[in-house]
Amino acid sequence: MRERGETVRQTPKSMWSLETLGRTRLSRYFFLRDFMHSEISAFYGIPNIPENPDAVVAAGKALAQTLLDPLVETFGPIAIRSGYRSAVLNKFGNDHKLNCARNDANGAARIWERTDRHGNRGACATIVIPWFADQYDQGRDWHDLAYWIHDHLNYHEQYFFPKLAALNLTWRENPQGRILSYIAPKGRLLASGAEPAEPKAQRQKRYADFPPFRGITYPPLPKRWRRDTDEP
Repeated sequence: MRERGETVRQTPKSMWSLETLGRTRLSRYFFLRDFMHSEISAFYGIPNIPENPDAVVAAGKALAQTLLDPLVETFGPIAIRSGYRSAVLNKFGNDHKLNCARNDANGAARIWERTDRHGNRGACATIVIPWFADQYDQGRDWHDLAYWIHDHLNYHEQYFFPKLAALNLTWRENPQGRILSYIAPKGRLLASGAEPAEPKAQRQKRYADFPPFRGITYPPLPKRWRRDTDEP
């Protein structure tokens, strides 16, 4: 439901309207601007501008509130290495072999305003958790973080990379919960919808020294400040 007083966001036609869109708050800790920077866009001069801002904002809010805010609450600040790509920018990246998947495979992932082939909305961001990256650089197993996320967050996909244990973290409707990695041994740690090979008690030992999980519980607004769309 659209919030009271909110207008339909149009594809930005000026710097000012793009600035306003970028300042849209997605969650307690994140704004849309945090996800819009792209080196491909900056280097090749291809604007990274949403075709459907409302859909981008809706998917971005779900990603930030469901997955990223709890990470910040638990581990402190996280770094966004890359996030949203417009269909135009993503196609250019794929055509020029710049580590971008095809557009038809990137709906509900990098292209936030497009659904996947099943009609599910979604959004993906590449993140680094500095608290864990410092330990990973000293030899800690990336599986420890992967299993912590699996046991605490309602994610669709994790995809890990060797540098800093960065990962693509995806929110999606009807999440599948799969884990893949470019870190040796490369491949699939957990198939879609499957149970991990390690029992939960064994997984918990991996991350027993992690900070206590602190998923955000938003306090209710005072009655006089509630909107029609707020929960009672």
